[in-house]
Amino acid sequence: MTPTENTGARTDEAATIIGDARERIDALDDRIIGLVQERMAVSAVVQDARITSGGRRVSLSREMEILSHYRNALGKPGTPLAMTLLELCRGRI
Repeated sequence: MTPTENTGARTDEAATIIGDARERIDALDDRIIGLVQERMAVSAVVQDARITSGGRRVSLSREMEILSHYRNALGKPGTPLAMTLLELCRGRI
């Protein structure tokens, strides 16, 4: 398989650019996954402290702040992204 076949590019130069960019994207994805895992761990600490003190596991007002933050930063697609993140971080105690 030639580099252009693997990337969908029509020239070797474009295939190189795409290949390099994909490597960077893969590295960014690994960092994002690591940050999400770190966020999940920190969220578990918050939830544990809230429950231990007699509170509820989830703070809906805080979740609304997070949804708003993502929507403001990323536009309309930020909301479902934040929802997915919140879902990943709930109930991991």
